[in-house]
Amino acid sequence: MKSDIKTIYLKDYKEPEFFVENAYLEFDLYENETIVTSKLQMVKNPQGVDNDLTLFGKDLKLLSMSINEIDYKEFNYNVDDEVMIIRDIPEKFELKTVTQIDPANNTSLEGLYYSSKMFCTQCEAEGFRRITWYPDRPDVMSNFKTKIIADKKNYPALLSNGNRIDFGNLDNNRHFAVWEDPFKKPSYLFALVAGDLVALKDKFTTTSGKKVDLEIYVEKENINKCDHAMKSLKQAMKWDEDVFGREYDLDIYMIVAVDAFNMGAMENKGLNIFNSSLVLAKPETATDLSFQRIEAVIAHEYFHNWSGNRVTCRDWFQLSLKEGFTVLRDQLFSADMGSKVVKRIEDVIDLRTTQFAEDSSPMAHSVQPDSYMEISNFYTSTVYEKGAEVVRMIKTILGDELFRRGSDLYFEKFDGKAVTIEDFVKTMEDISNFDLTQFRNWYTQSGTPKLKIYEKYNGDKSQYTLTIEQYCDDTPNQKSKKPFFIPLKIGLINSKGDDMSLNVKEGMVDLEKNILYVKETKETFIFENIDERPVLSVLRDFSAPIKVEFDYSKDDYLFLMKNDKNSFSRWNAFNEYILDVILNLIDNFRNNIPLKLDNGVVSAFRSVITNNNLDKAIVAKIIQIPSEAYISEQMEVIYVDAIYEARKFLINSLGNLLFDEFIDLYNENNLAVKYSVDYSEMSRRLLKNTALSFLVYSENGTIALILKKQIEESDNMTDVSAALSLIANSNFEKESESELANFYEKWKDESLVVNQWLAIQARVKKENSIEKIKKLLNHKSFDIKNPNKVRSLIGVFANDNSVNFHKIDGSGYKFLEEQVLILDKLNPQISARMVKPFVKWKKYDEERSLLMKKSLHKIQKTTNISKDLYEIVTKSLV
Repeated sequence: MKSDIKTIYLKDYKEPEFFVENAYLEFDLYENETIVTSKLQMVKNPQGVDNDLTLFGKDLKLLSMSINEIDYKEFNYNVDDEVMIIRDIPEKFELKTVTQIDPANNTSLEGLYYSSKMFCTQCEAEGFRRITWYPDRPDVMSNFKTKIIADKKNYPALLSNGNRIDFGNLDNNRHFAVWEDPFKKPSYLFALVAGDLVALKDKFTTTSGKKVDLEIYVEKENINKCDHAMKSLKQAMKWDEDVFGREYDLDIYMIVAVDAFNMGAMENKGLNIFNSSLVLAKPETATDLSFQRIEAVIAHEYFHNWSGNRVTCRDWFQLSLKEGFTVLRDQLFSADMGSKVVKRIEDVIDLRTTQFAEDSSPMAHSVQPDSYMEISNFYTSTVYEKGAEVVRMIKTILGDELFRRGSDLYFEKFDGKAVTIEDFVKTMEDISNFDLTQFRNWYTQSGTPKLKIYEKYNGDKSQYTLTIEQYCDDTPNQKSKKPFFIPLKIGLINSKGDDMSLNVKEGMVDLEKNILYVKETKETFIFENIDERPVLSVLRDFSAPIKVEFDYSKDDYLFLMKNDKNSFSRWNAFNEYILDVILNLIDNFRNNIPLKLDNGVVSAFRSVITNNNLDKAIVAKIIQIPSEAYISEQMEVIYVDAIYEARKFLINSLGNLLFDEFIDLYNENNLAVKYSVDYSEMSRRLLKNTALSFLVYSENGTIALILKKQIEESDNMTDVSAALSLIANSNFEKESESELANFYEKWKDESLVVNQWLAIQARVKKENSIEKIKKLLNHKSFDIKNPNKVRSLIGVFANDNSVNFHKIDGSGYKFLEEQVLILDKLNPQISARMVKPFVKWKKYDEERSLLMKKSLHKIQKTTNISKDLYEIVTKSLV
C-alpha cells in the first residue's frame, strides 16, 4: 500500500504566500548533466498569512541555493523528496538555485528530457519541478527570460517562449540564444527545445496589421510533411479573429514536432510542442483522419493562446476552464472547415463511447473534480469533451451573440490572470442576466443525467403533453444528485414530415430555439393547437450530454430517418434503430436462438445507400455499424462474445444481401482523381471505404483482388490503410500476410506509418492475435520508451480488440498487466493510461470480472508502483 500518497482537495485551496515577479533561467545543455541556473525575483503576497516559501522539485541534484546571496541553510527549512519549505524569509528577495538534471535518463518525458537527439520539455501539469526548485502552481505567474547554451553542431535550433532577443557563439563550439516572453505565465507553460531542426516558415498578418512570423520546426527529412499543418494554423488564426475576435500577440508563433511525447500537443506560450503524429502529413503517409486531427489539434493549441494562456486556471481543479472551453472552440472551427452535421455526429459518437463509459465507471468524476491524488490522471474525456458540452450548453442557452459578448468580457476582464470556472460562468451571467445557479450542477456533479419521457395526446383538446423525469445514477462519493438544468431541443413532426408550431400552455420553453428547459425531477410540458398526434424529435443537435429513454417503435425511427428536418436527429434515429437490431441479435445469441436478419433492416440500409441526395459523408456515418465499445455502453452487463458475434453477423449479412448495391457504391466513388483534402473528396473516400468494409465480409472471392489492387495502386494512405486493415481481418490469410509484410518493407523508415502498421495488427480479431502482438513487442520497429509505439500496439489492442483482450482464458488481461508494470518503471503517465481498460471490470460477466479484478490486485500490490498508476487502480477496486 502507498500510504504516503496524499489526496489534494479543492476545498483546501489557499493562495500562494509568495509570487514570482520575474524569472531568469539559464540552461547549459548536456545529455546527462544539464546545469540549470534559476534567478527568481520574488515578493510577498499581500493576502498571505505567514512568511513560509513552498518550493517543489523532483529528481533534482541541488548544487546551490541562496536567498539574497545567503545560503538557504542559514534559514529555518525542511525538505523531502518533492517539497521544500523555507520559513521566515524576507518579503522581497532573489532566490537563486543551481541544479543538475539528467535529461537522457528522464524516461517519464516530463520536465526536460532528451529523446531522438533532441532536448524537449513537457511541463503541464507538474513537470517544471523536474527542472528546478520552483513554486510550481498555475496561480504563480511570472515574466520569463531564458538563456539556452548548447553544442552548435548538434543543436543548431535553440527555442523557448516569447521573442528571441539575443543569440551568438561561445567557446568550445557552443552557442546561445536568449528568449523573453513579455506576458506573464505559470511555469506549466514554460517550453524549451534544442535540436538539429529545420523550419517551414510563413507569415500571417492580423486584422490590425501586425505581421507574425510562423515557423514549424521538424527534423530535416520531415520538412515536406508540414504544409497541411501550416495551412491549418493560418486558417485557425483567421477563424479566431473572425469568430471570437482574438488576435495573436507575439512577433513569432512556433511549432515543434517531437516523436516521443506523452500528450497530443502542448500550448506553451509562443512555442507549441506537438506529438509528431499531429504535425507531419502528406497523402502518401497520412490518412484523411490524420489530416483532420492535425487541423483540429493545431487549432486547439493555437486557441489556447487566449483560452488558457492569456487567461489561465487558478489551480488544477479548474482544468476544464481552459480545456472544455478550448475543445468547444476547436469543435466549432472544425465544423466550419467541413460539415457541421458530420462534425457533430463524430463528437457525439466519441462522447457516448468514451465519456459516458467514464461516467459509469469507478473513475467517474465531475467536470470540476473536488479531489485528486495525481493531476495527470484528470486529463480525461470528462474534463475535455464533457467540459466542452457544458460550455456549448451555455452557448445554446444564451445564443451566439450573447455568448460572444460574454467571451469578450471574460478575456477583457481576466487578461493576465489565473481564474476559476466560477469566474467564467459568472461572466456569462453578467452579460446575459440569465440565472445559471442551477446550471452550475453540471460542473460539480458527476455522472450522465437520464431523462425518461412519456407522451400523451388528447385529440379532443388538440393538446400534446410530455412528462419528463430526470435522474442520475450514483457515482463514487456522490449518492444523491440535485436536478440538472437541461436545455432539451425538440421538434414535433406531423404526418407530412413538417415541424409543427410549438404553442406552450405549461413548462419553461424557449420558443425561438424550440428548447425545453428541464429543471425539475419531474415536470410537464403541454403544447396546444396540435391537430394530430406528432412524432417527437428529441435531443436535436445533441443539445445536452444526456441519455434519453422514450418508447420509440421501429416505424418511428424510420419515419424520423426519412422526415426529420434536423440532420443530426436523422442520423441518430437510424443509429438507435440499428442499436435495437444489434441488441436483439445479442439476446438471441446468448439464448442460442439462430441469428437472422429482418427484411426491414435490409430495406432500410438499401434506402440509404441508394439515396443520391444525401451528403456522402452523412451516408457513410449512417451506415457505419456502431463499434463494439459503443454497443457496450448500451448494456448493463457487457457480454464480449455476444457483441462481437452479433455485430459480425449483421455486417456479414448486409454485405451478402446488399452485395450489388455496395459494389455499385464502391465503384461510383472509386475515382482515379488526384488526392485532395477538401471535404468532398474526403467524403467520397470515406463512403467508398465504408462500402468496402461490408463487401470484405461477404462470401464473394473477388473482394481479395479489389483489396490487393487498392493497396498496391492507391496514391494515398487513406485508401491503402483502409484496405490493409480489412484484408488483415479477413479470411484471405495468404494475401493478408503478404500485404502486411510488403507494407512494412515499403514504409519501415517512416516511423508514423510503421505506427499504423502496428495498430492494424493490434486490431486483428483472429484466434492467434495475442501471440502475434507479443512477437511485435520484440520487433525492431517497437520501442516501449516511445509513447506513440505503446499506444499503437498495446493501447490499440486493449481498447479496440475486445474479443482478444477479453479472451475468457485471461491471456489478454495477463498481457496488459505485465506491460503496465514494465511501463510504470519508465513512464508513469503512460502506464496509468494503459491500465484504464481494466477500470470497468464490474460491468463484465462474472468470469471476466474476476480475472480483471485479479490483475488489478496484482498491480496494486506491486512494490513501488507510481502515484499515477496507484490512483487509477485503487479507485477502480473500490
